[in-house]
Amino acid sequence: MTGRFDRLSESVKRFNPQAAVKRLSPEERAVGVAVGAVLAGTVGLTAFHPLGGADAATEAHGAAGGGTVAAAQNSGKTEASGAMTAAEAKAEGWKVPPRAVAASEVIDLAKEQVGIEEEGPGDMTKFHDWYVSTPHAEATAARDGGFSVDAYKGAQWCDMFVSWLGSQTGVKNMGWDAYTVQHASWFKDQDRWGQEAKPGAVVFYDWGAGSGGSIGAIDHVGIVEKDNGDGTIDTIEGNVDNSVQEKTRDKGQVVGYGYPDYA
Repeated sequence: MTGRFDRLSESVKRFNPQAAVKRLSPEERAVGVAVGAVLAGTVGLTAFHPLGGADAATEAHGAAGGGTVAAAQNSGKTEASGAMTAAEAKAEGWKVPPRAVAASEVIDLAKEQVGIEEEGPGDMTKFHDWYVSTPHAEATAARDGGFSVDAYKGAQWCDMFVSWLGSQTGVKNMGWDAYTVQHASWFKDQDRWGQEAKPGAVVFYDWGAGSGGSIGAIDHVGIVEKDNGDGTIDTIEGNVDNSVQEKTRDKGQVVGYGYPDYA
């Protein structure tokens, strides 16, 4: 998959993304979308309110390590009225209904996942399993080209990891997605985008252009643990060498940060 993924990523950066999609075979388009290398278009499904890796080769070569696709975190009536029941929340993919959550709770949960690795011939994780089980997988697959949700299985999963953290803790306005570009675009559209490395912020990277890059070139995503005050940040990230790891990153690699609605 890595070779095809790199090829699709380069096609998007050099050419018009919509034209690049048309040139792909159905198989390549499904795989390309699933690894976040094809589309950098607008965020769709506005009827919903959005609810989230770099492998060894990606870390070394700066290829896109994002996931795929920003879709519905919970229905509009839920954010407005706070009326989601436990059953409704579970049906949409939440472990608990949306609630006031401190950033420290998300960070602690992320740290508990450190060391989890891909398993089996399909390179699956519990983050893949969760995302595919939600109605958001079908919605984002439809949004980004109409491919099967099975394309998410074994795909790049850094953004599925971030999204899973939101689903398990009940954080509002964290965004659920598998495609880093769409996820970052959603944060910006919601006026939840900035350049401050706050604890619990969703951090988006561009391995090539770094802080000078654009949202459309984002490669990877993680969660900020803390700003070290020396030009670096401590983070927890999924799909780094095929596992969840704690990292110290240079801020110069960061395109921007998304800010969930923490208590």
